[in-house]
Amino acid sequence: MARYPGLTLRVLGKGRPAMGPGRAALLAHIARTGSISSAARAMGMSYRRAWQLVEAMNRSFAVPVVVTEVGGKRGGGAAVTPLGKRLVTLYRAMEDKASAAIAADLRRFSAYLRNPPRQRAVRRPR
Repeated sequence: MARYPGLTLRVLGKGRPAMGPGRAALLAHIARTGSISSAARAMGMSYRRAWQLVEAMNRSFAVPVVVTEVGGKRGGGAAVTPLGKRLVTLYRAMEDKASAAIAADLRRFSAYLRNPPRQRAVRRPR
């Protein structure tokens, strides 16, 4: 199912964002690169902002979604925990379900826009 580009799904925990498209993408980039700073660069985001998002996610869930290792010979790094990986998978599945459920309604709604968005698949890091 091609995701509709105008749909943004956010999952709240205690009234605050727990997961959204940016956080899911950040986790996917960290999992791929093993680094918060590399993930931030890949997303065009400051390291500080990426670190803030990681801290916020770690506070939102019962166990951390990202763990870090400081310095040493190899320079440290970051890893997405099994829970973090599972959350990204669940979030992507919810996005796909939401997109499928409202696709026809979004097409009808978009017909009234002055410049309707083109229907296209959105690529996202896995």
